[in-house]
Amino acid sequence: MAATSAPPASPDLRGFTGKDSPEPALINTCVHCGLCLSSCPTYRETGLEMASPRGRIYLMKAVSEGQMPLASQTFQEQMSLCLNCRACEAVCPSGVQYGAILEASRAQIQHAKESGNVQSAIPQQPAAVRGLRWFVFGQLFKNMALFRGFSGLLRIYQRSGLQWLTRKLGILKLMGMAEMEQMTPVFSDRFVKPEGQVFPAIGEKRRTVALLPGCIMSTAFAPVHEATIRVLRRNGCEVHIPAGQGCCGALHTHGGDLDGGRELARTNIGAYEAAGLDRFDAIIVNAAGCGSTLKEYGHLLHGEGTWEPRAQAFVRKVKDVHEFLAALPDFNTADLQPLPQTVTFQEPCHLAHAQRITAQPRKLLQAIPQLKLIEMAESALCCGSAGVYNITQPEMATDLGRRKIDNALATGARIIATANPGCALQLVGELRKQGRDVQVKYIVELLDAAYEGKG
Repeated sequence: MAATSAPPASPDLRGFTGKDSPEPALINTCVHCGLCLSSCPTYRETGLEMASPRGRIYLMKAVSEGQMPLASQTFQEQMSLCLNCRACEAVCPSGVQYGAILEASRAQIQHAKESGNVQSAIPQQPAAVRGLRWFVFGQLFKNMALFRGFSGLLRIYQRSGLQWLTRKLGILKLMGMAEMEQMTPVFSDRFVKPEGQVFPAIGEKRRTVALLPGCIMSTAFAPVHEATIRVLRRNGCEVHIPAGQGCCGALHTHGGDLDGGRELARTNIGAYEAAGLDRFDAIIVNAAGCGSTLKEYGHLLHGEGTWEPRAQAFVRKVKDVHEFLAALPDFNTADLQPLPQTVTFQEPCHLAHAQRITAQPRKLLQAIPQLKLIEMAESALCCGSAGVYNITQPEMATDLGRRKIDNALATGARIIATANPGCALQLVGELRKQGRDVQVKYIVELLDAAYEGKG
């Protein structure tokens, strides 16, 4: 019997179109086995099939094949509700590249919203939203001088008493910005600006590495960079901070602005090439989300002419700081002093799932004398940060943040170790809500404290 051909899609069921369309072959890699369900934070919170990786792939397939409109409220809600934590990828037996098809789906929605695409039946975003995205994605994170200036203004706001006053008067609550403002990091007194600095190795120089300062890490988390540099130097590394580099592009790629992510990728690749990429043994990244994004520059710039092989050469140099240190055959344990602290480890999603780095952070923590590491339940379940997720999906972010802190507190640890700025902010915010006197520290900060004898 001859196969019946499917009827042509109606004008508002045209599926994905144009640049950055999710590849049908990648969508069809999913065999719908359901092994991803138990690893998905939103499925575990809701119990809804559509809020699982498998359910969302069904939705992507329906839009791709013209069986569901891009304008579907359910489709848009589920693409937004997903944390892109990549936990499903880590357990998928079929090797589904879920992050790639999710980001492409979000890019399709964003393209339609920006243009008011008649075919997709998605109305154009309000001018205020477009203006905010233009400033944040198009200006702030693409211009590090502007980013540092904005960070400086926030630091003045925090230190001058203006923050205390606005909170006391309830102004932010009236404006509906209280929750968002609570998540603002405390900005450092000093920033790490990439100006071609070179920090010599302590003792014999055995390696030459470069450090990515990034955006928020270079301002709000500058002390973490300083700790990272000291730890690397104590392990025989000459540390360079090449000029001209900037934001990694993680927020852009996760938020549907793949073109913006590509622009930032080219900037960073060019900066490292200008500094002499081949002379570096590694490009060190101490933020899980940044490291994951940098390692995917080859995918991001796939088909971009000469940029693709240049991206691949760049990616080969990128190392997460824990990955790098734990692999050193001569990792310096001799200078580590006792640090009598009880610590639990919260695994950032883009470290554990996207980069598959889980043993190395624990190995480093266990190398510190007198540090007691107690594992928390669900250590690799997303904390609810996920870039700007706690702004776009505050209810789910709050539920996941509370779940994470409850698990951490159950260990009795006085320090929660992590390795990503978004996670750190989420953890600190939830601890503040609960009035808990527990510290959040980066693993490199604990190593630095042990090397400096600050136990």
